[in-house]
Amino acid sequence: RVEEREPTASMDGQDWNQVVLTKKRPTGGMNGVPKSADAARRMGMSVQTVKKQGAGYNAQKMGKLENETEELSHKKVGGEVKKAIMQGRLAKKMTQAQVAQMINEKPQIIQEYESGKAIPNQQILAKLERILGVKLRGLK
Repeated sequence: RVEEREPTASMDGQDWNQVVLTKKRPTGGMNGVPKSADAARRMGMSVQTVKKQGAGYNAQKMGKLENETEELSHKKVGGEVKKAIMQGRLAKKMTQAQVAQMINEKPQIIQEYESGKAIPNQQILAKLERILGVKLRGLK
């Protein structure tokens, strides 16, 4: 036998008044004057714009950069170091990939050092000295 029960939860405390949510309308500006130059152009008004010259700290820095005459570049691996790495590697009959694996670096690093494109890193040079048995630090 199934007993029918009436719901025990009461909805007496609920607020059943309707709630309406609306968006706030954008305001154009003061007295119908648009805030931006683009909005004024769209409305057909004449617009005058003035470009600021040298305004702010950033413009001063940019002027210094433009007037810079010194050629700045990173120090690269020298010719003696390139030859010493290559000769040491070939004397041990190793490939660039094998040397890279032994010093826990990517093969591309060894390739850059041998081609002279790498920026010298003392830690990598020390690892190469240890593996190849060649003096690299102090060479040009």
